[in-house]
Amino acid sequence: MPHPNRDSRNAAWQAAHQWRARAANTQPTGLFGALKLMLVWLAFGALMIVGVVFGLIFLLVGWAMMPFMRHKMKKRMEQMRADRAQDIGGNVHEHASPAKGEHVTLEGSFEVKNER
Repeated sequence: MPHPNRDSRNAAWQAAHQWRARAANTQPTGLFGALKLMLVWLAFGALMIVGVVFGLIFLLVGWAMMPFMRHKMKKRMEQMRADRAQDIGGNVHEHASPAKGEHVTLEGSFEVKNER
């Protein structure tokens, strides 16, 4: 066990003793203290219930909005695919001819035939 004189000089030990003394002095005594403690617990419980109810409401609203958001995202993806397909499959004559030394890449599936 630590030496009592050495512990009494430790600042953290003194702070712990002071905290313990204050906690012992502030414990509810009598009817007023018990009533105050009961009101604090009721307020805490009410806030917890309100928080849970708000959480459930936001959860249900989020779940209710999911089909609408899915439809919106699906439409956006279809539009992006259509724009991309138009860029890839556009008319070759619309594009400017490449400058000297540049290569033109055509996308698609090609087959090389053997020459006879």
